[in-house]
This record gives sequence, C-alpha cells and structure tokens, in this order.
Amino acid sequence: MTIFGPETPVVELGTLLRELNHRINNQFASAINSMSVEAVRADGAEAKAALGNAVALLHGYADVHRALLMPRSGRLIDVAKYIRRVCHALRGALLDRLSIQLTLKGDGLPLQPERCYQFGLIVHELVTNAAKHACFDGRAGKIRIKLARRDGLVNCVVSDNGSAATRVRHEQRQGLRIVGDLARSLGGRIEQGAGTDFRSVVLSFALTQRERQASCAIESRRVRPSRQVKTRPSGSSAERGSKSLDQGDRPIGVARARNPDVPPARGCELASCGSADPLGELLSSSYRMDVL
Repeated sequence: MTIFGPETPVVELGTLLRELNHRINNQFASAINSMSVEAVRADGAEAKAALGNAVALLHGYADVHRALLMPRSGRLIDVAKYIRRVCHALRGALLDRLSIQLTLKGDGLPLQPERCYQFGLIVHELVTNAAKHACFDGRAGKIRIKLARRDGLVNCVVSDNGSAATRVRHEQRQGLRIVGDLARSLGGRIEQGAGTDFRSVVLSFALTQRERQASCAIESRRVRPSRQVKTRPSGSSAERGSKSLDQGDRPIGVARARNPDVPPARGCELASCGSADPLGELLSSSYRMDVL
C-alpha cells in the first residue's frame, strides 16, 4: 500500500490533463477501428453506409477534441488562431450536418496557454449549445463569433439567428453553469440576451499584464509607419553624404523600433479597435465576418 505524506509532491494539472487526453485519444482510436472493421464485414449497402457515417462522426469528434487540447508551449498563444482551428473542427463534427453556417471575426490576441484553453472551452460550449438548442424556425441557421479587445478588456460575442427555446433543458442549464465557472476562472463574466429571432452571449474578461504588453507590442508593429527609402542621385555629393548616414544618422520619417519588453503607453491599446464602442460594433449586424 502506498502512503502519501504531506511532503508528497502534487502532480501538476497539465500532466493530469495530458494523461486524460492520451486516454481519450486511445479510446477514440479503438472505437473507430472497431467500427471500421464492422463496416467492412457488414452485409448490405444500408448497413455499410450507416456504419461508415458513424465512423465519420467519431473522426469529427476526435478532431474537435484534438483542436481543444491545451497548448503545451510556455509562450503566449494567439487565441484567434486557436478558436479558428476549433471552429473548423466543429463544422466537420456537427455544424455541416445541421446545415448551420459559422462565421468568425477576431483580431490577433495573445493569451497564456491555460487561459487560451479555458477560452476555447467556453466558445466550444456556446457554439454547441446554439447548434443544439436554438429554434431557427425554418430559417437558415447562422452562428457568429466576434472577438475584440480594448483597454485591456476582451469582449467575445457568440450569437445566432434562432429564438430561445420556451423551456431551457437540463443539459443546456448545466452547460451554461460550466461556461459561467470558466468565465470566472478567467476573471470575467457572462451576459445573455435573447429575442424573437436572435440569441447572444457576451463573454468579458481582463487581460493579464503580460498579455496586455504582448498585445500592445503586436499592435504597435501593425500600425508602425513603413520605412521611407531616400533616393539619392548619383554624384559625388550624394556619396559623401552617405558616409555620415551609415554612421548613425537617420533620414526623417523613419521610426525607431520600440523595444517590446518595455511596457507600452496606455494609449496604444486604443488602436486595436477602430470604434469608440467596440462592444456595440461587435453586436452590430454590419460587422464584417469571415465565413469558415
């Protein structure tokens, strides 16, 4: 019998998650292999087609699970790219079968790996809830994800063009409770809105100091003016002037590169959104979206 004392080291959460994900991946692979064998052995086209569809569905769920895995890098992760990968997997596993269109609009936003993972779980749950529980009433289903940052605050809106169900199911309530817990773990909150032909959920949370500095460094590179190349005519006077320029002088209009390790001025974060009200712009139907 193994006895654990107070000095016994606790296994870190990342190790436990990797072990759990390893087991889940193995179980997916085992189920897919077993069902593929049965599809080959089955008699009749109808049975083969049904088993083939089940294999494709399992592949889709496995792809979603892999897309959601918490990044192992200690560096900051671009959550927009991470969410895009998750959304592509969700399309193959669920949305395409239900003929629901998914669109995404979001600026590059660096988050710590564990916070990126929590954010991905929230978006996954909200999109899945919308696909399963929204009442589209014959309309073509559409789900939109809109992501923006301003003044160190992140706003993410997940909306659909379906009306809210008259009775919230237990499964949906449980999913929203999990979303609320994950939002609080990010130091944020969830707000909901619904009408006759729309539903939306807004996630808001603040960036950490490290994430804010990285975001501002990225933004400063994006808006930095391009270098001005000074054309010098051929001749002895231009050649004589080039010597002093090479020794450290700079032509007018060339911006020095800012050290990304130096905390930026607070005002630089305003460049991340072109609107004084980014959340209002996010909720606007005219906000340009990218169809996945």
